[in-house]
Amino acid sequence: MAEAKELFAFWIDAVAAALRMAAARAMPQRRIPLKQSEAGDFTARVVSKKKGAALPQATFRLGQAPALTEEWRAALRGSRLEIHMRADQVLFRTIDFPKQATDFLDGMVRAQIDRLTPWTADNAVYGLTAPVPAANERVALTLAATSRQAIQPLLDLATDLGAASVEGLIEPPDAENAARPIRIFEQKLSGPAGLSTDMPRLLRLTLLGAGVTTAVMLAVSTYLGGAYDDQRQELQQRVSQRRAALHIDRPGSSATTLLAKRKQTSPSSVMVLEAISRVLPDTTYVTELRIDTDKMQIVGLTRNAPSLIRLLEQSPQFSRATFFAPTTRDQNDPGERFHIEAHVIPYFGTGS
Repeated sequence: MAEAKELFAFWIDAVAAALRMAAARAMPQRRIPLKQSEAGDFTARVVSKKKGAALPQATFRLGQAPALTEEWRAALRGSRLEIHMRADQVLFRTIDFPKQATDFLDGMVRAQIDRLTPWTADNAVYGLTAPVPAANERVALTLAATSRQAIQPLLDLATDLGAASVEGLIEPPDAENAARPIRIFEQKLSGPAGLSTDMPRLLRLTLLGAGVTTAVMLAVSTYLGGAYDDQRQELQQRVSQRRAALHIDRPGSSATTLLAKRKQTSPSSVMVLEAISRVLPDTTYVTELRIDTDKMQIVGLTRNAPSLIRLLEQSPQFSRATFFAPTTRDQNDPGERFHIEAHVIPYFGTGS
C-alpha cells in the first residue's frame, strides 16, 4: 500500500511538472534583471526585444516594501528574476585540478568546499567559471561562493515580488575575459500565475474518482513484474552456468593461467607501497595505508597537503586522487593531517 501511494504521488508530481512546462511554453516568463548598487538599492528594468525599454526603471531597497505601480507588479508576477549581486557579497577563489578531472569538477569542488570556503557543503552555494587550460596538464577556474543565509533575503524578495524563479549572478574578477557571469544559485519559486501551487491539489481532486482503477492496475503490474523478475533471474542463472562451462572448456583457461592473469590485472600491495614511497616527499609521513581492490587510502602528516594530490596524479600507478576527509592541524602535530584516496592502476613498468 505504501508503494502504491509513493507511485501515485510520483505520478502526480510528474503530470504536474508536465503541465507546468506546457504552461511555461504557452506563457513564457519575462526576464527581469535586478542590479544592486553599493548603497544597497535595487534597480529593476524590463526590456522588450522589439521595442526596447517596456517600463521605466524601478528602484527600491531590500527590507522595505517596494512602492511599485500596477504595471510593474503585473510584470514581476510570474517572471524570472536575475539578481546581479555585488562583489563584496561573494568569496572568490582561484583553483586548479588535473585535466583528466574536467568532467567531475562540480563533485570535486563540493567534496572540498569546506576547505575552499568558510562554509560546509550543506550551507554553501557556489558557481564556477568555465575551466581554462593551465600548466602541467591542469585546468584553472574561478570559484564564487556565499552562504545560504546570505541569499535568503534575496529569495524572500523574489517571493514577495511574485516571481516564478530567481537566480543569483556575479561578475567574475576578470570580467573582461569572462564570457558570461557566474551563476551562484537558481531556484524555482512558483509556476506562471501561481499554477504550480494549485496544480497537484487540482490533479488529486480530479483523479479521486479513478482511485479504484489505479489500485487494480498497480496490483496487476506488481504481480506481472514479480513473475517477470523470477523468469529473468532464472534466465540469467542459466546464462551464467553456460558461460562458466564454456570458460572451463576453453584452452588456456587453467588455474595457473587465471592466477597469472589476475596477478597482471590486480594492484600489488608491495608495488603500491613502493610507488607511494617514490611519490611522496621526505617531509611526508604516512601513518595509515588501506588498499581495497582498486582503491587505496592513506592518512598521515605533511607540510603541504594539497600538493600531494598533484604528486599522486603524476604517478602512472594512481589516478583520481582526492581528499576523503577534511585536512586538519593540531597544536602538537608537526604538519597537516591529510586523508587522501586514489584509484590504483596495475602498472608494472617496461620489464617482464
